[in-house]
Amino acid sequence: MWARSRPPSPLPSFVPRPRMQSDLISSILLPLILAFIMFSLGLGLTVADFKRIATAPRALLVGFVCHFILLPVVCYFMVSAAGIGGAFAVGFMLLASCPTGTTSNLLTYVARGDVALAVSFTAVASVVTIFTLPLVVSWSMNHFLGAARAVDMPVGTMMAQVFLMLGVPVALGMFVRHRAPRWAIAFEPRATRIATVLFVLIVAGAVAKGWPLLRDNFATLAPLALCLNLTMLAVGFLAAWLVRLSRRQSVTLGIETAVQNATLALVVASSVLKDDAMAIPGALYGVLMYVGGLAFAFGMRAFVRPENDQADRSAAIAS
Repeated sequence: MWARSRPPSPLPSFVPRPRMQSDLISSILLPLILAFIMFSLGLGLTVADFKRIATAPRALLVGFVCHFILLPVVCYFMVSAAGIGGAFAVGFMLLASCPTGTTSNLLTYVARGDVALAVSFTAVASVVTIFTLPLVVSWSMNHFLGAARAVDMPVGTMMAQVFLMLGVPVALGMFVRHRAPRWAIAFEPRATRIATVLFVLIVAGAVAKGWPLLRDNFATLAPLALCLNLTMLAVGFLAAWLVRLSRRQSVTLGIETAVQNATLALVVASSVLKDDAMAIPGALYGVLMYVGGLAFAFGMRAFVRPENDQADRSAAIAS
C-alpha cells in the first residue's frame, strides 16, 4: 500500500573484491616477497662465491647430479608409488625442480658442514634453476595433466618469469654488495630475518588459502613430503660419501640436496601456474623439511667433530 517494493539494488561493489584481492596477492605481493628473499641472498654473495666452485669441481658435480637429476627422479617415483596424480603431483615435481633454499646455509653451519660450499652451491643452483625448472614443470604438466594444459605455459615464458623472480633480485643484491659493502654486510642479517618472517607468512597464507584441500589430503601428502625430505638428505650425503668427498662436504651436499626454496614453489604455483592445489606440496614441504633438516644437522654435529675440520679442509682442497 503506502510502501512500494523497492527495485532490486545492483550487486554490492564489494562482492568481487575477495577474488580481486587474491589475484593481487598472487600476481604482485608474492613475487615481491620472493624478490626480497632473493635480494637478501644476493647481499651475502660475491663473485668469489661463484669462482670458489672451481676449487671443488667434484663436489659441484655430485651436488648437481643429486639436486637436479636424482631429486626430480626420486620425487617422480615416490609420487607415482603413492598413487598421487593431477595438480598435487605437479606441485611435488615443481618443488623438486626448485633450487636449494637459503636456509640450507644455516643448517650447514649447525651441522659443521662446509658453509663456503653451501653458499656457492646455493648461488649457482639459483641460476641453473632458471633453465631447468620450466623444463621439469612443463614435462610434469604434460605427464600428469595432459598436453593441453602444458601448452598453456610455454617454457620460454616461464624461463623469463623465473629469471625475473630469481636472477634479477640476486644480481641486484650482489650489485649493492659490490657498491656499498659496509651497508650490505650490516643489513644482511636483518634482511635474512625479514626474509624468514616473510617466508613464514607465505607458507601460512598458502595453507589458509588451500585449507580444504590440505585438510582432505594431509594424511597422504604430509608423509610423502617428509619421506622425500629424509630420503634426499640420505641420498645427497651417501652419494658424496661414496665418491670420497670430505665429511664436511658430504654433510653439506646432503642438506643442499634436500632443503628446497619452497617460497619459489609457492609463488610459481600461485602466480605463474595459477593453481592453488599445486602450492599445497610446497607449503607442506616448506615446513616439514626443517623437521628432517634440523634432525640431520644436529645428528651430523657428532659425525663432523671440530678436530676433523683441518683434515676435511685438506681433503676438500685435494679434491
